[in-house]
Amino acid sequence: MVNEQMVNCKNVFDIFAEICKVPRPSKHEEQISKWLCDFAAAHGIEYVADEAMNVIMRVPATPGYESHEGVILQAHMDMVAEKDGHVQHDFLNDPIETWIDGEWLKAKGTTLGADDGIGISMALAAITDPELQHPAIECLFTVDEETGLTGAMKLQDGMLRSKRLINLDSEDDGQIFIGCAGGIDTLAKMHYEPVINDQMVNDQMVNKLAIRLSVSGLLGGHSGDDINKGRANANQLIVWFLARIWPQMEIQLASINGGNLRNAIAREAQAVIAIPMDYKEQIRIEWNHFVANMEGIFGEVEKDMHLELETTDLPDFFIPADKAYRLIMALCECPHGMIAMSKEMPGLVETSTNLASIKMKENDQCQMANGKYFVEINTSQRSSKEPAKHHLKWAVEQALSMACDEVTHGDGYPGWAPNPNSPLLEVTKKAYIDLFNAEPQVLAIHAGLECGLFLEKYPYLDMVSIGPQMVGVHSPQERLSIPSTDRCYSWLCQILKTL
Repeated sequence: MVNEQMVNCKNVFDIFAEICKVPRPSKHEEQISKWLCDFAAAHGIEYVADEAMNVIMRVPATPGYESHEGVILQAHMDMVAEKDGHVQHDFLNDPIETWIDGEWLKAKGTTLGADDGIGISMALAAITDPELQHPAIECLFTVDEETGLTGAMKLQDGMLRSKRLINLDSEDDGQIFIGCAGGIDTLAKMHYEPVINDQMVNDQMVNKLAIRLSVSGLLGGHSGDDINKGRANANQLIVWFLARIWPQMEIQLASINGGNLRNAIAREAQAVIAIPMDYKEQIRIEWNHFVANMEGIFGEVEKDMHLELETTDLPDFFIPADKAYRLIMALCECPHGMIAMSKEMPGLVETSTNLASIKMKENDQCQMANGKYFVEINTSQRSSKEPAKHHLKWAVEQALSMACDEVTHGDGYPGWAPNPNSPLLEVTKKAYIDLFNAEPQVLAIHAGLECGLFLEKYPYLDMVSIGPQMVGVHSPQERLSIPSTDRCYSWLCQILKTL
């Protein structure tokens, strides 16, 4: 995958190349779990797979390290399955196609899956390196981190033996993370009976114009790491325009779709509406004004933002007018983005929420439940403070209840409170200084990590999180720095040698 002369950690990239061949979208980890078991068996490594398909591998200490306390290397198997709209890719069957762009490893029109395939690769490279000295190592590879932390939640008590854990799921060069946000999802549904298109009003033919509004080309990104970077949310843009023109025109809403995953900022969205033909010119004028306004707000960040208005075929069905209006107003009121910054750790987002997805199908393909059609809205709330997380979920519920007859919350997951006095942190810092003659940054992260759940079951764990530089995770713009991966793997090996 990577030219041998470019890096010292060729084995890491060789393993990652094999992982890229194995389909592993969230909640479909059967193949990657089996691949890991086969890898362990082929290398004579002790392993076990639990009922959730988590895989644990164990290797003994190398000579001279038998009396040293062991360590857990942890990463997750699944990847976010996102692709550009024009790309034909089946995440359940197709391999990830990679390419090198200078010092970056990228995928062709899809997410790369370095989050967290590169973490797995570094752990496997370490335990199969015959030259590396280390204490006893356990490798814990979990399922479904991205869409529910299911693997960490279902990890059974007593599965782990060591008291120190290095999480390999961070994405910033030269940084050590010692805390993360907790999170909870809010799901809302608005049920409705579709209205059949009828152009006859009082025996007079009403000429209607069908319009498709679309937003594409946004950066999107991770709803934790990227939520404070001033990026646009495609769902919001569509909703803002509809709210802008609703009082002026006799709008009928046929469909609205946007976003995909709860932990990704929506990059694309579209809506189909119908208006009387009399408003044909007015809606184009309003759209042009709106586009200019959005470029003024987001243009410096969203260089490839594309907003399009085009005519389309008149739909056969619409959402009832009163429900459609309440839906748009509720989505307008639904908070999105950064809510508060941390007072304890400068630069850290404390609380945020993501208007992740709005899902329905057009016309006769509408989603149905109990014989009724419905629109489904997914949101995700995060906070490093548990009360703030719950206050925000209630605010989201209150907004969406304006239109939705069903609002539910997930189980959520806890945050990981920082421990600045961690012995493992001191070892990790010293290893970095010894290698690079520079101080690493010590931070907490607004994204969710599995560490908080591990602490619930193993409260004695001493943990840190590290990883190589990645950009654009959870989007097709995801890329992995090759030199940073080299540095991070060298750092990991130095930690293991000095533990």
